[in-house]
Amino acid sequence: MGRLRQGAGRPRDRTRLAALSATLGFLLPVQAFAIAQEPLASNALAELANLSIEELANIDVSSVSKTTQPLSDAPAAIYVITHDEVIRSGATNIPDILRLAPNLHVAQITASSHAISARGFNGSAADKLLVLIDGRSVYTPFSHGVFWNAQHVLPDDIERVEVISGPGATLWGANAVNGVINIVTRRSTETQGGVLEVGAGDLEQRASLRYGGPLGEALTYRVYADGVDFAHGETASGADARDGWRRRQAGFRLDWSGSDKLITLQGDAYRGTEQAASAHQEISGHNLIARWTHPTRGGGTLQAQAYYDHLERAVPGRFHNRLSTYDLDVQHSFSWGQAHQVVWGGGYRVTKDHFPITPTPPRTQFFAPVGRRHALTNLFVQDTVTLNPALKLTLGLKLEDDPYSGLEALPTARLSWKPTDTSLVWAAVSRAVRAPSRLDRDFVELTGLSSTSTVRLTGRDFQPETVIAYELGLRAQPSARSSVSVSTFYNVYDDLRSFELTGGRLPIVFANRMEGETYGVEVWGAYQVTDWWRLSGGANWLRKSLRYEPGASKIVGTQIAGNDPTYQASIRSMMDLGRGVSLDLDLRKIGALPNPASRSYAELGARIAWAVSRSLEISITGANLLNDHHPEFGASSANVQIGAVGVESGRSLFIDLRWGF
Repeated sequence: MGRLRQGAGRPRDRTRLAALSATLGFLLPVQAFAIAQEPLASNALAELANLSIEELANIDVSSVSKTTQPLSDAPAAIYVITHDEVIRSGATNIPDILRLAPNLHVAQITASSHAISARGFNGSAADKLLVLIDGRSVYTPFSHGVFWNAQHVLPDDIERVEVISGPGATLWGANAVNGVINIVTRRSTETQGGVLEVGAGDLEQRASLRYGGPLGEALTYRVYADGVDFAHGETASGADARDGWRRRQAGFRLDWSGSDKLITLQGDAYRGTEQAASAHQEISGHNLIARWTHPTRGGGTLQAQAYYDHLERAVPGRFHNRLSTYDLDVQHSFSWGQAHQVVWGGGYRVTKDHFPITPTPPRTQFFAPVGRRHALTNLFVQDTVTLNPALKLTLGLKLEDDPYSGLEALPTARLSWKPTDTSLVWAAVSRAVRAPSRLDRDFVELTGLSSTSTVRLTGRDFQPETVIAYELGLRAQPSARSSVSVSTFYNVYDDLRSFELTGGRLPIVFANRMEGETYGVEVWGAYQVTDWWRLSGGANWLRKSLRYEPGASKIVGTQIAGNDPTYQASIRSMMDLGRGVSLDLDLRKIGALPNPASRSYAELGARIAWAVSRSLEISITGANLLNDHHPEFGASSANVQIGAVGVESGRSLFIDLRWGF
């Protein structure tokens, strides 16, 4: 997990060292006492013991085909973070949970902001990764990035996180360019009873309460409330970063099952504030999802989902962004004869974005128009054809009508071959686009506020960024105790965003004058050393070759396309020490970032947990244990794509008490 630095060599550090010494002194007798007791169960420990490598390799996923299929049959580079891995990691927020995926680059920027991407182009405004929470898309039309401080799910409520590296546009639409993250939460039937969790550390304090129960034979519910406070970090110079962050959130979920139908209604409401370096930032919002699922003849499924999402972000006296999204999606899956598995459907989305900005001369920034109402329509179909028992061909196409750029065709073709029951070889070619955002089309910057004002920067006729992606992969179980996945990719990008002068002078416009290629390898796997010890790990290598088209202005340079390491690697150890005690270690190595520069680093995370009884668990999590502090995403100013930098991640401890009732 990433935690922010809290003042090396200062009184706070002496407090931290004292806390560390006290913690170590506490751990040793706790472990000795635990081993001397009768075996005590915890849900996390029991689930790990019950899931073999073979069962993990065949866990059901839905992101690759929009229908449920075993992971071992999914022809894509997909990594699944299970519920057990989430709990055992000690992660308390979505970005830290996503560090468990070896096919993602996750970097903490401030207490409330992160840079997260797959296969390159990373930054706080990274715009080529589609993120879904129970089918609700959470990217913003402002920049087509994700405001990670607006997204939160109780870790205990997460069923799994499916992380696809590679395009998913045929099923999920524009902006699923380099990857898709699909966070799936548990049904309320699986979260009955109460859970109170309280945690505190030198950088974070949090508390949550969740309770679930039945409302009838077929209807169950859960409700929750959660609050968290993050302390201020420090910059590389030792100055107070003034990025302390607090958040409060509550929500509910209802699940009804009867007559073969499944109906879900769920929602959340939240509010957060950040003490930013220049001004307070405020964020708030709420959402509501309704989903209906019904089986059809021939083993098919018909599903309809609608959601409403409202987000507000503001710096008082500077700007106040209000965004409302209304979305309807319908899909139908069925078998056609003996050889065809078809899924098709469509969706309609309306966004209402209002973004007034208060003038602050000498530079005045605004959106023209201030408000936009956009409608997005899509239709898709995908057919998986069984050519023979071991060979399948998947063909798919999505037609998406973007309000800025019009109709886009997003096709894919995937071929998969199972030479044995425990191995899969697959290849794919796909086209995906990153559609224009409001920043690309509607943003204007002036010098001054008079009749002589000069337009410095503006969006005009920015077109979609495109990629043609070629992939080849292997997934296998060499033995009952091991699994491995290897994927390679070669991506060809065109019409990437650039800043261009107009006839060699101002204004600068958002344009599409950059192109290039990326290629790389991703590897991950798991090995069950003994019944009580499991190892897992992964690594990836990325190479980028970007360039400007002839005649381009080459303003800023190709670093506008993101800040990415050439490699990263991780290994995770999960051990059940007996008598209700578990120990988890997570070692990762991240390569250097080119611009803004950030040196390579290695870090270790650790969590020890003790199930005192069947209802009480105590855990201690340590983050960034190898270094007192280090930057994860540069230490100097950066362009609009990369965003803010400069706050350092540092060593921290977090003690958590979990009581089930």
